Amino acid sequence: MTMTEASPTPGDHTGDDLVAAACLFHGFSDPTRLALLRHLALGEHRVVDLTAHVGLAQSTVSKHLACLRDCGLVVSRPEGRASLFSLAHPETTRELFAAADRLLADTGEAVVLCANYGPATLHTDHSGHTDLAGDERR
Repeated sequence: MTMTEASPTPGDHTGDDLVAAACLFHGFSDPTRLALLRHLALGEHRVVDLTAHVGLAQSTVSKHLACLRDCGLVVSRPEGRASLFSLAHPETTRELFAAADRLLADTGEAVVLCANYGPATLHTDHSGHTDLAGDERR
C-alpha cells in the first residue's frame, strides 16, 4: 500500500510505507534542495545556472543534486561538457509543492513557531543562511 491509497482505517500503513515516506520528505527537508527543486520545476538547468540561482559553491550544489538524484527526484543528461538537470517526475513534484503551499496556508505560521521543527532547529552559518549540510556559502 502506498501513502495515497485509501486505508481501511486511518493510519493503517505498514512500517515500510511510513519509513519510505519519511525518507522522501527528508529529501525535501533542506531549504537549498527545495530551492533547487522549485527552480528545476521551471525546466532543465545546468549546474552553473543552479549555482548562480541559489548563490552557493558549485561543490555544494553538486552534493545536493547528487542527493536528489539518489532519491530519484532529479535526473541528468550530458550536454557537451555540462550536465543538464531536470525533475524526474515534474508533474508529481509540482503537485506536491502545490499541496505543501496549501497546507502551509492552512496552518499559518505554526510550523515556523514549532519548537521541534522551526527555524531554530536548522543549522545556520554566521550570516544567517540556512545550511543543513555544513557546507559554506561563497
